[in-house]
Amino acid sequence: MKYTQLGRTGLKVSRLVLGTMNFGPVTDEADSHAIMDAALGAGVNFVDTANVYGWGENKGRTEEILGSWFAKGGDRRDKVVLATKLYGHMGAGEPWPNDDKLSALNIRRAVDASLKRLGTDHIDLYQFHHVDRSTPWDEIWQAMDVLVQQGKILYVGSSNFAGWNIAQANEAARRRHSYGLVSEQCLFNLVERRAEMEVVPAAQEYGLGVIAWSPLHGGLLGGAIRKEREGGARRGATGRSADALANTRQREQIQAYEDLLDKHGLEPGETALAWLLTRPGVTGPIVGPRTVDQLASELRATELELSEELLSSLEEIFPGPGPAPEAFAW
Repeated sequence: MKYTQLGRTGLKVSRLVLGTMNFGPVTDEADSHAIMDAALGAGVNFVDTANVYGWGENKGRTEEILGSWFAKGGDRRDKVVLATKLYGHMGAGEPWPNDDKLSALNIRRAVDASLKRLGTDHIDLYQFHHVDRSTPWDEIWQAMDVLVQQGKILYVGSSNFAGWNIAQANEAARRRHSYGLVSEQCLFNLVERRAEMEVVPAAQEYGLGVIAWSPLHGGLLGGAIRKEREGGARRGATGRSADALANTRQREQIQAYEDLLDKHGLEPGETALAWLLTRPGVTGPIVGPRTVDQLASELRATELELSEELLSSLEEIFPGPGPAPEAFAW
């Protein structure tokens, strides 16, 4: 496994991030533990979750599965860089006032609840799952600084922020002499490249590592047309990916992508991950395996070297937006 620094920090993390959103809703506890054992055995030390994972009535279940894995003992917890998130309402129905977002009160409640579910005394990377437009940044940073001083968290990250949100957050932190955000977790892949316009440049300017979620765009970049052809609708794309394939232009793009990789003898999913690893500022993509076999395929992406010829061809199929402001101005 290859490692890199997380943004401007001294923290070393694996180039692949193990995402756990499937743990609980899709993958049961035993299989989730097996995936985490395999990932750790392969050198993956960066594990990402969120307090709302488990979804619906089972919010928090994913963190509990991680906690039961840590409780098996050994040096599991010591070897893992543990990242989780807060923002969403954890109860059923409509939230009671102060039950969500980033008020100091909810931050305090959320971290203690996550620590209990995770069975640990600290979170390595505590991430804002979304922007809170109603809470002042001075309040947010005061609450996070207290958690750092208490030893409950080490670093703070963001997720789903616009470029200007990153600037706003870190300028507010600078005024307080706080360390500020060290990472941004955003939607970024060959199909969805808008993050390159402002989010990625802002992250680089402020020293944030970029963590890409949905690197296969919901399976669209994982050989969706091939699977559709081999196994029919049951194995084909679903949800957002199915909608995309129903679009003639998008389907033509994906077909061109799969044809290109067939010519080079490459697997679509592995190539999409490897492409992200070539992007400036990217710490690593989040992979969300449902099985140990899927994890094995994803791990191969870290060893895949993409030629300049292939990268150029991918750019032709999936052109990026270009940098701001030139992307939308002269």
